[in-house]
Amino acid sequence: MTRPNLPPRFACVPFAHRALHDVTQGRPENSRAAIRAAIDAGYGIEIDVQLSADGAAMVFHDYHLGRLTAVQGAVRLHSADALRSIALTGGDEGIPDLPEVLALVAGRVPILVELKDQDGNMGTDLGPLEEATAQAISGYAGDLAVMSFNPNSVALLQKLCPEVPRGITTSAYREGDWPLGQHIRDHLRAIPDYDRVGACFISHEVDDLDRPRVAELKKEGAIISCWTVRSASQEARARQVADTITFEGYAAALSD
Repeated sequence: MTRPNLPPRFACVPFAHRALHDVTQGRPENSRAAIRAAIDAGYGIEIDVQLSADGAAMVFHDYHLGRLTAVQGAVRLHSADALRSIALTGGDEGIPDLPEVLALVAGRVPILVELKDQDGNMGTDLGPLEEATAQAISGYAGDLAVMSFNPNSVALLQKLCPEVPRGITTSAYREGDWPLGQHIRDHLRAIPDYDRVGACFISHEVDDLDRPRVAELKKEGAIISCWTVRSASQEARARQVADTITFEGYAAALSD
């Protein structure tokens, strides 16, 4: 089993959640404008990818278009070309695909790519998004890592791009927060798949960092990140456990 390490910069810089977005400044989530702003500020960038109808990895968080655009319907029912032409609310650009975003970042800051679960129940009905992502990141020369809430997605990425560092996005999986059965939430909460998928980090829910399993993984050498920090005071508490953070809504501290 391969377990590539995170590049050192991942433990040094805060990551802008869905890039450095601020819709009041014309920078929607996961937009090119938000990515440029994060690069200019020297932050790492966390982005999400969803699958288009024709198998492209699109940089977009939600499964449905309605919250972030004026169009309704599921992302995966639209072609990549159609999605590129759908304007993000609060900005003046369409939805980018992953290759375009990687070309824009071009190694200037580290980038963390989260694959959204395509199974719907954290199962194994996967493949097209992982394949599209692996193809897009093949040959990328900058610091990059991949992660997903679905450990089966991370396991597949281990096969498709074994040289790319990978992690599991983790959570307290509280009842009511997730449309998942209790047995699935209980399983995922325990983070039992860390070694199976060859992970080298987790990105854990910020208000659950005192979980004993998090401390256990850190003791074993895992890099601990967390989501989503929304204030300097919350950051200070999180950094008692976390090596780095994913943040939004304020200017996270940069190392000297």
